[in-house]
Amino acid sequence: MTLSDNLRGILWMVFGMAGFAVLDTLLKILAGAIPTGQVMILQGIGGATVFFLMGLRAGARDWAKRAMHPAVVARNICEALAAVCFITALANAPLSLVAAIIQANPLLVTLGAAVFLREPVGIHRWSAIFVGLLGVLLVIRPWGAGFEPSSLWAVAGVIALSARDLLVRWVPRHYPTVQLGAMAMISLTLAGGALQLLPGATFDPMDGAQQIILVVSIFALAVGFIGTTNAMRSGDISAVTPFRYSRLPFAIGLAAIILNERPDALTLIGAGVIVASGLYTLWREQVRRRG
Repeated sequence: MTLSDNLRGILWMVFGMAGFAVLDTLLKILAGAIPTGQVMILQGIGGATVFFLMGLRAGARDWAKRAMHPAVVARNICEALAAVCFITALANAPLSLVAAIIQANPLLVTLGAAVFLREPVGIHRWSAIFVGLLGVLLVIRPWGAGFEPSSLWAVAGVIALSARDLLVRWVPRHYPTVQLGAMAMISLTLAGGALQLLPGATFDPMDGAQQIILVVSIFALAVGFIGTTNAMRSGDISAVTPFRYSRLPFAIGLAAIILNERPDALTLIGAGVIVASGLYTLWREQVRRRG
């Protein structure tokens, strides 16, 4: 890849992460006003429509057959579980806290690859994983008065998200990414419907502002997906992947501007430890591959 290719990939990645940060912010606003199941149904329908149209344009076929592939089914279950956990966390915990915990995803994927896929992970990356998990503990602080119990939903969500990312290893490579995205959004809709069947669940009317937020959130989802996909296709993976962490400063900035959140020093330190550990893990992986 040329420098311009990598620069283009980096810009696409930052663009995509900005989209996901906007999505997180809008979902927090919605989740604080309407039931989690309702948010999932509406977001799932909108996202499935967008991805389905993109899939048709990409020539995706055999939708029903591919949806029944065991790895796809397992991946969609993890996607739905992650959505339930994250939306519940966003409804009850500060966005900056949830965004910081999400950054542990690459570390958990590396951990899962070592444990379940028997991928070689040296002492340097094991150390980085350990330090990164200590960073998560700094963010959630289960030992003191500042502990936010709803942050555990975010922890459960990032575990489910990491399982989803590991399961993609068993999905046939010729399945288009947009097709997998559409299937994941359908699973989101079904999971949201299941939540709405629970006793006491309601489907609340939405005012005009909430409807606009919903539409913009679906657009933000598409921006995030298109940005990250084009990033991986434009530049070297080693060059563009570290910029996934740009999602965190975007999220913290939006939380401060729109939600008036002010993360404390320990949250910022913990977030920094998580990001630094993740970047170090990526660097060590590149060193290992170069042999």
